[in-house]
Amino acid sequence: MPREWFRVDLMRDRWRSQLKTFVDRQSEGRSVSAELKRNVWTTLRNMAEVGRARGAMEFFLLTTSRDGGFPASLLVSLMPLGETPADPEKYAAWLELREPEGAGRRQVSVVELTAGPAVRVLGASTLNVHVLMPGGAGYLTLSFSSPVMGMAGPMERLCDAIAGSLRWVE
Repeated sequence: MPREWFRVDLMRDRWRSQLKTFVDRQSEGRSVSAELKRNVWTTLRNMAEVGRARGAMEFFLLTTSRDGGFPASLLVSLMPLGETPADPEKYAAWLELREPEGAGRRQVSVVELTAGPAVRVLGASTLNVHVLMPGGAGYLTLSFSSPVMGMAGPMERLCDAIAGSLRWVE
C-alpha cells in the first residue's frame, strides 16, 4: 500500500482506537467541530463493523485533501469458497447474473494479476477485486470505494495498480 493510506487492523481489538487516531490526525490544525469529528468517527466505525461482519481483516483510508476528507477507502476481506465458484470465469459469470439491468449495472470481468486470476467488478464509485487464493482457500477481496471522486480515471488506475501489486509469499 502507498504510504498515504492509513491502515486499521480489524483483526485486533484496538481497531476502534486506530480509527480515533485517524480522525484526530485528520482534524489536527483545522477548525473541525466536535460533532463533525464524532460523525466521521461513527461513519468509519460503522464501515469497519460491517466489513468485519463480512470477513474484513484490514481497512485502509486515503487522505489527500486539505479539508481532511477521505476520498477513498479499501477493505481487505477473506471470502471462503462455500457457494462461490472456485473457477474465476465461473465466479464472474455467477456475479454477472446477479447484476441488475440498467445504468447502475457494474462491469464484471476476469483479469490476470501477478497474484493470479481475479474477478474485477467495477461500479460508479466502487471497485471490487476478488483474487483466487492459492490452495483453494477462497478469494481475497479488495473492496475499494471512492464515493466523492468516483471510480474513474486516476482513482480507478490507482486502485488497479494496488490490486496488481498483490503477490503471494511462500
